[in-house]
Amino acid sequence: MKKQVKESRVYKSSRIFPPDLNSHGTLFGGKLLADMDMLASIAATRHSRLECVTVSMDTVEFLHPITEEDYVHYEAFVIWTGKSSMEVFVKVTAEQLLTGDQRIAATCFITFVALIDGRTATVPGIKPDTEGEKHLHDLARQRAQKRIDRKATSENLAHILTML
Repeated sequence: MKKQVKESRVYKSSRIFPPDLNSHGTLFGGKLLADMDMLASIAATRHSRLECVTVSMDTVEFLHPITEEDYVHYEAFVIWTGKSSMEVFVKVTAEQLLTGDQRIAATCFITFVALIDGRTATVPGIKPDTEGEKHLHDLARQRAQKRIDRKATSENLAHILTML
């Protein structure tokens, strides 16, 4: 049975404070990545209703800096599924609180695998409804193949590095 994208959609908003900033006065990238991964894990779990683990973070794009004058709004939802894997799209919008100016600050694709007792488990398919959801879904198969190729390269590199 396929589920609609909206069934996995989750949101989070937060304000930016000085401890969140790097030495350039912008949001620390590691904090943004951690928040994106956390929200994406909720979307994957909502879709599968199973325990999920992060497999990869693909195509993280930091498009615009986020500053202390901003608040950030995260949105995440499952856009593609394999047998046990799910690709989650995460969008981060920054809004300058005093002016209301908004911009997409970052986007990311995060892949999760569903587990039961530590073993991969089958997940429901996905049914995109909107044009945007369909577009993301259509491009997902290409990203999935690239992930497979990248993983093979990384495994080969890890094997070579163990011989050093």
